Amino acid sequence: MKFLATFLLGLMALCHVAVAQSGPLRIEITDGVIEPLPYAVPNFVPENALASQYAQDIARVVADDLSGTGLFREISQDAHISTITSFSSPVQFADWKAINAQALISGAVSVGAGGKLEVKFRLYDVFAGQELGSGLRFTGTADGWRRIAHKVADAVYGRITGEGGYFDSRVVFVSETGPKNDRKKRLAIMDYDGANQKFLTDSSTIVLAPRFSPDGQRVLYTSYETGFPRVFVLEVGSARRRVLEDQPGTMSFAPRFSPDGQRVVFSITQGGNTDIHMMDLASGRTSRLTSAPSIETAPSFSPDGSQIVFESDRSGSQQLYIMSANGGEARRISFGQGRYGTPVWSPRGDLMAFTKQNKGRFHIGVMRTDGSEERLLTASFLDEGPTWAPNGRVIMFTRETQGASGSASLYTVDVSGRNLKRVKQQGGGSDPSWSPLQK
Repeated sequence: MKFLATFLLGLMALCHVAVAQSGPLRIEITDGVIEPLPYAVPNFVPENALASQYAQDIARVVADDLSGTGLFREISQDAHISTITSFSSPVQFADWKAINAQALISGAVSVGAGGKLEVKFRLYDVFAGQELGSGLRFTGTADGWRRIAHKVADAVYGRITGEGGYFDSRVVFVSETGPKNDRKKRLAIMDYDGANQKFLTDSSTIVLAPRFSPDGQRVLYTSYETGFPRVFVLEVGSARRRVLEDQPGTMSFAPRFSPDGQRVVFSITQGGNTDIHMMDLASGRTSRLTSAPSIETAPSFSPDGSQIVFESDRSGSQQLYIMSANGGEARRISFGQGRYGTPVWSPRGDLMAFTKQNKGRFHIGVMRTDGSEERLLTASFLDEGPTWAPNGRVIMFTRETQGASGSASLYTVDVSGRNLKRVKQQGGGSDPSWSPLQK
């Protein structure tokens, strides 16, 4: 049942930029469409010879992260009047004002013994002529330079928007290669922007719907390696895996962790009937949460773990319902035209993302948790499989093109419906799941 899509509703993620001489630079997230905030990122200063390339590369990743949100616009380095040659030198604010830079990011990089990388940065409000917050320093291995760059960008994003960042995160997904009639699928993991892709399984069997644990260390997924769909759990660091649920004569699929990581909710099909079950991971005990002749699947917990949203055709068509995490009576929340599926609760708790199919088109959409304020963010031949960024601002999903040569790719869109773009991952991909921020 591959009906993966999101319908992000409500949260108008567009911005109004407020810049004041007497106050800090801030992007306020409201409901207006604005011109992205112009900023400058000179190459970071290399403080020793080994740091030269890292200084350039880190500055470029920071710029890519910020500009990629659609909220920021980088001023080309060719337009810079000033150069920053020392991290401790005073900033020539007049030179940055002259090119209309409202924010300035400066940094320095050094490489020490054993390849230890140290990155310092400062963020300035150019028109106020002052530093925005205090400078920060990050350290790590030279191999982890991209993670450090993402941490810098997260800090800048947070100080200007007042929201949490999402750049230092990962995505697990199904990598797809080969023609449509003989597609090879295997689990893969990558940075949120498509870099550092690694495979977690081989392509010997079909895999579906990977889902990160709340700590980002485990992944649930569905595999057909036994001949029937079964839920597996995989340790990301070691790639060790085991069957989570294996009752003879059943099929298990659509798993998802609880917010505390101690329980898993999933669907079991037995005797032609599909219901939602819950497993306590410590004891292995399983309880049945729904009992109906309809198909109940695609469960997703609320952030506080008290409720579950799921899809069901109990009303005669595929719709969204919410019930207590202990089971019991469910209430329907989707009432628009068409079919709804694959609901995912926002990390903020205020929205549901979902897939909607109507009049031959697929959409990613959002709605409030009571079903109000439904908004469609995308439309195409096939959009499906939504997952939320850690800060609840961006959604990643699968878009598949039409025809015999059609392929699946990962896309992101802001909850406002703006800034739709393809993720630059290697090859094709589907069924993304966004991790929390890394520790």
